[in-house]
Amino acid sequence: MESERRWGISKKTLVGIIVFTLLMSVFMCLSGSFLFDRVIQRVYNERGYVVANIIIEHIDHDKIAEYSKSWEADDYYYEMVDYLKYIQACSDAAYIYIGVPYEDHTIKYIYDSGSTIGFVDPIAAPFDEIWKSYTKGVRPKSYLVRHSQYGFLTSSCLPIRDSNGNVVALLFVDTNMGIIYSTLGQFIINMSVIALLLMSIYCVITWKTLRKYIINPLIFIRDNLNHFAEYTSVEDNLLEEVKSNDELMDLAVSVSNMERDIVAYINNIQDITAERERIGAELNVATRIQADMLPRQFPPFPDRHEFDIFASMTPAKEVGGDFYDFFLIDDNHIGLVMADVAGKGVPAALFMVIAKTLIKNRTLMGGELSPSKIFADVNNQLCEGNDSDMFVTVWFAIIDVSTGKGVAANAGHEHPAVRRGNGDFEYVIYKHSSALAVMPGLTYAEHEFELNLGDSIFVYTDGVTEATDVFDNMYGMDRLIAALNEEPTATPEKLIDNVKTSIDKFALKAAQFDDITMLGFTYNGSEKKEMGND
Repeated sequence: MESERRWGISKKTLVGIIVFTLLMSVFMCLSGSFLFDRVIQRVYNERGYVVANIIIEHIDHDKIAEYSKSWEADDYYYEMVDYLKYIQACSDAAYIYIGVPYEDHTIKYIYDSGSTIGFVDPIAAPFDEIWKSYTKGVRPKSYLVRHSQYGFLTSSCLPIRDSNGNVVALLFVDTNMGIIYSTLGQFIINMSVIALLLMSIYCVITWKTLRKYIINPLIFIRDNLNHFAEYTSVEDNLLEEVKSNDELMDLAVSVSNMERDIVAYINNIQDITAERERIGAELNVATRIQADMLPRQFPPFPDRHEFDIFASMTPAKEVGGDFYDFFLIDDNHIGLVMADVAGKGVPAALFMVIAKTLIKNRTLMGGELSPSKIFADVNNQLCEGNDSDMFVTVWFAIIDVSTGKGVAANAGHEHPAVRRGNGDFEYVIYKHSSALAVMPGLTYAEHEFELNLGDSIFVYTDGVTEATDVFDNMYGMDRLIAALNEEPTATPEKLIDNVKTSIDKFALKAAQFDDITMLGFTYNGSEKKEMGND
């Protein structure tokens, strides 16, 4: 295709620009260069520099330096204003002003006849020349001729130095370029007639050429894209009608291919979105099922007054493996469970269901109420077919509510917090056993304890202590124990609410990526216990 292509769009545009530039350059250079070089450069600018040098000799440069810092007028300032206005009137200068330029292409006036000290205005003249004059302390090499909101002007610019030789401001003398119109009037009229004729012919030819070879194909491609934007599922071959044999045809082919790819991509995205929505719905169902498996009716045993119990789980973004459980083993014994399955997602949730069921069922089977032996049996069962190498940390206690005596085992779980009587909560720190499902045949340690009237136990998962704020700082054990001891004798429900409030204040609405699970237990004692104490 490259060998068959005779004229590309770049060549067509380049030739047109070259022809136009050559024609305009010849006429403009031959007709205007002499007048511009002589009249503008010598007459207007040099006269401005004469006036500028007179002003430089008569004003106090150190006062100018002071004004450039304080931007406040004093008596000398008003004397200088009168002097500059007098010079402006005598010299027929259009404007005389003193200012400090800034790198953002603005100038802050120390003096300007049309504004107050400190007024900021955009720089219309060539900025590089002005900035060089200010930073280097040199007179601009080129003439600062420009059209601006103040008219057609040329500026004479000189740096103002303080007594230390530092440039503190620039002095500008603007000369009105209106006289050039009378000088060049006849020339402009003659040149305009010729230029108008040539430009008219050129514009007609250029318009027809561009309309045929560039504009019409671009409009066609644009309309096709608009149609595609409205009906993205519709493919067509209309762009194949572009036969300009240049870059426009390549563009049309590329756009056509892009449309085809976008349609395929959108269809793929729709399929992926539908699948993601289906998976999301299933995960929501899994989350609800997981939550429904946990006891959430409080008080769970309204007829039992020997203890008060409350628990909660605040799920993270995705379904996880945290769980708690409590159940009456017989009339005198209650089992308390707090556990955390390693990992996230559906696998962790399924493993959680299995672990929770095995622990409860094994406990209710009867026999010796020993958490360590129950752990050993459950561990062996969890290890069977555990190809995913999942494991679960568990704190499990069995408490005789008639006496307050209990036995607990900790399989790699967090340290529980205990409050004795009316005291504060403290962590019970001791060596833990291995987590469940790590390997079969493990044995687990257990320890005995006794609860007295008013004693409380608080257990939790690592989602509590590892909650993070927006700066990725962790909540930690110290903050947890402080939250518990805000109201150490509060009910389990209030204790958990205090911890939740503390976490929320700490996290500052940061998203949490682990479940926050807590259980509180307060021993109220029993008649048998009280009679024994008596």
